[in-house]
Amino acid sequence: MTNWSLSPHPFLRATNGPVVLAVLDGMGIGVPDEGNAIWRAKTPILDHLSQHALQTVLKAHGKSVGLPTEQDMGNSEVGHNALGAGRVFNQGATLVDEAIRSGRLFQCEAWKHVISHGTVHFIGLLSDGNVHSHQAHLHAMLRAAKNADIKRARVHILLDGRDVPKCSALEYVDALEQVLTELGGDYAIASGGGRMVTTMDRYEADWSVVARGWDAHVHAKGRRFPSARAAIETMRDEEPGIIDQYLPAFVIEPCSPIHDGDGVIFFNFRGDRSIEISRAFEEGDSFQGFDRGRKPNVRYAGMMQYDGDLRLPSQYLVSPPTIDQTMGEYLAYNKVTQWACSETQKYGHVTYFWNGNRSGYIDQNTETYLEIPSDNIPFDQAPAMKAADITQAAIQAIQSGTQFLRMNYANGDMVGHTGNLEATIQAVETVDQSLSKLMEATQKANGILIVTSDHGNADEMLLRDKTGAFVPDEIDGWQACTSHSCNPVPLYIVGAPPGVKLADGGGLANVAATTLACLGYAAPDDYATSLLIQT
Repeated sequence: MTNWSLSPHPFLRATNGPVVLAVLDGMGIGVPDEGNAIWRAKTPILDHLSQHALQTVLKAHGKSVGLPTEQDMGNSEVGHNALGAGRVFNQGATLVDEAIRSGRLFQCEAWKHVISHGTVHFIGLLSDGNVHSHQAHLHAMLRAAKNADIKRARVHILLDGRDVPKCSALEYVDALEQVLTELGGDYAIASGGGRMVTTMDRYEADWSVVARGWDAHVHAKGRRFPSARAAIETMRDEEPGIIDQYLPAFVIEPCSPIHDGDGVIFFNFRGDRSIEISRAFEEGDSFQGFDRGRKPNVRYAGMMQYDGDLRLPSQYLVSPPTIDQTMGEYLAYNKVTQWACSETQKYGHVTYFWNGNRSGYIDQNTETYLEIPSDNIPFDQAPAMKAADITQAAIQAIQSGTQFLRMNYANGDMVGHTGNLEATIQAVETVDQSLSKLMEATQKANGILIVTSDHGNADEMLLRDKTGAFVPDEIDGWQACTSHSCNPVPLYIVGAPPGVKLADGGGLANVAATTLACLGYAAPDDYATSLLIQT
């Protein structure tokens, strides 16, 4: 039985006002040069914080957030897990690696069920970004299917260009084709498309993305090509400058629709962009996301269970991390009022991921969650996104007397992923303007403002070679970097009582105990320690 009582902090009293935590998504600490949108932006508030606030830097990638190696960049899912849980849990990439290496994945009942008869279809993101998936996992499953004497397999590839270089799809397609050739038999690529327009929607922002994937993967409906390489090269020629994540859906001839009795594995391990396609396969007549047409009766499994509360999907190959006793739970049990807000693109991060991959409220009597709908347009076309609306809502929540507020400004990450440097500079400036108003409102309420990030992105917008030099691009001058960075992130605190400072050497998991200290509580014994120490 968990003891949910929080003890008073040994040397910090509860503030009379609110504690406000702002997550500046995708805004890390990079090299101050032309490729750093944050350094290039006009940011008087961030500049002020760097000179006058309590401050330190936090690790936000690799093993500090539960990923396999120090070469693995952080992401919003694992970042918010660590922020909300106050501890580091082994995450999807690590768990899948271990399950494949040990052979447990191929011994589980879900694997045996999916490959029991018929064609086996693999759908997922084809890259080595290791944020949503890894091509090595797909290759291992294809080899295991061949060893299990599976006669026919089809792969439906989603092109990345977001967690990896923007036009690198052919590198991963060629590697997959080499594996398929090596295996021989009736193993082939069947369909594909860029991840931002095909299949991988999240938070029900745009069901048409999933519908396009459904048509291509399930019904083999779409523009047809003789190979994936031909599809990618043709569409690049037709629209110079298009990057992989936006390439339209396509089908490879001869067409291979998904039939009754087939097995389907969605091989992404990250949950947010896997839930909607899983619902399309698993839900019955109550499904309202889009018109599925003929829905085949298949044996479906996810790489992991993407939503434990909804038990979605019902069959999965690797058990997800069990994240318990989150900060949100402790605060709810101690009747501390909480408010969480972001726009659609990051709403689940300050709710679902923050609460340890848990859907819904912990205690609706003490919590308020607010989702502000994101615009369904490319984010570099409106880099301000919904930062102003989030800020205004936060100010109202501060004035209402809420004790703990958390919010996510999505601009640095979502605009950064487009590779548009100038738009990302505008996005950063918008966030800085929002911080100005948020800090003013927090100070008026005698509160404490905590500012951090979940990972880097906008801090590293131009691709570098092994020497550290920018990589030329015939179209744009320099090749854009659309992926996250492995840079650390800042932690600033404004309004902390005198006599304290922030210790160095922390990671995102330390933020929970630090926040509890600002609220006047000692963290649970198993939490990463508070970084607030006495001077």
